[in-house]
Amino acid sequence: MPVAKELTSLTHGTLGRTQWPLLIGLSLVFFTLLALYCAVLSVLLPNQIEMIDRAHKAGDLAVVFAITSIFSTLTTPIAGALSDRTRTRWGRRTPWIVLGSIGGAACLAAVSQMRELWSITTFWVGATVGLNCMQSALTTVVADRFPPQQRGKVSGFVGGGMTAGGTAGIVLAGHLAWNITLAYLVFALAIAVVCVGFVIVNPEPPLTAATPGRFDLGGFLKSFWVDPRKHPDFAWAFFGRFTLYMGYQGIVTYLLYILQDYISLSIDQSNRMIASLSTVTFFALVIAGFGSGLLSDAIGRRKPLVFAAGLLMTAAMTVPLLTASIAAMYAYAVLIGIGYGAFMSVDMALMTQVLPKTDGESTGKDLGILTTAVNIPQILSPVLAAWLLSTFHNDYRALFIAAIAFVFCGTFLVLPIKSVR
Repeated sequence: MPVAKELTSLTHGTLGRTQWPLLIGLSLVFFTLLALYCAVLSVLLPNQIEMIDRAHKAGDLAVVFAITSIFSTLTTPIAGALSDRTRTRWGRRTPWIVLGSIGGAACLAAVSQMRELWSITTFWVGATVGLNCMQSALTTVVADRFPPQQRGKVSGFVGGGMTAGGTAGIVLAGHLAWNITLAYLVFALAIAVVCVGFVIVNPEPPLTAATPGRFDLGGFLKSFWVDPRKHPDFAWAFFGRFTLYMGYQGIVTYLLYILQDYISLSIDQSNRMIASLSTVTFFALVIAGFGSGLLSDAIGRRKPLVFAAGLLMTAAMTVPLLTASIAAMYAYAVLIGIGYGAFMSVDMALMTQVLPKTDGESTGKDLGILTTAVNIPQILSPVLAAWLLSTFHNDYRALFIAAIAFVFCGTFLVLPIKSVR
């Protein structure tokens, strides 16, 4: 009977009894991972870099983000492709999840002890490489172990966990900013514990796919090229995600400095305000994330929800442009929470349905390529933001205008996708 119930749940798109621990585990890991990323990128690194060189903080932050994001961009698809080829008694994804999380956590803990820009960059690079190895393997679990008719619900839960985690991470980091070492250690320990716990509670099922052929470096490198003429939906999904994140990252990365230099708050007030804004965003993210994922499966459509989410994110960034005030930042927090929460939850499901192959043998590689659409903006957007601030004499309105343009354009790139409704 349990097997029959599981088969029925697969057919009707509902989750079976044995799938709930997997779904909860995925949500918890992504919650922790995004909490870590947002805490470090939005609060801890900006504070740490400002203590080193306050006069050049924006440029220094851009350099650190650009260098580390280059490594992140390269790591994600390569680690995904290598995990596709991995064959061990524990599975092909598990070793990458465990070793990546532990290695990343160790490097993250080391960042807290660094007092020079070059050493902070070096260990943050090590942390991002390890964490991206883990993330690329973990992302494939949605495609590996859930059928398409369940992925809206799954993506809703995972996306809700990610967006809630990002908010919770900023809130916690804002309150721990007085003790940088403690803050880094909290997040480092958390990611290692939840990842190891995930693979223990949710062991990989036996792999039935054939053993991959002999490794060929030339063929391996060529496999990363996905011809947009043969797979236009994959290309539209990539560029839509890329463009939208170019705008989103530009604001999130400089949020602490926006509060200081645009809203005119002190450093302490800015750290507290980030925590307050993130608390507001948290509730909007959770409601929008879970609700949009369930709605997406119920109506059998992804594109309209992704499109609407992009428009809400555009509106969120327009409010602070019109008026530089605390009230405007709270309005931004609410709208960005609803828009980004809906986008994250449904976009993940959409990405799994535009992959060039459906045999599971290149899932890690293909999802890794789509993940670079998030990583590359982490390289480019801080550099572009630093250039805009330098060119326009630290006028943050230029940053908001550029972000609005990117998000608005990226919203429309989802419409040409034909294989997903």
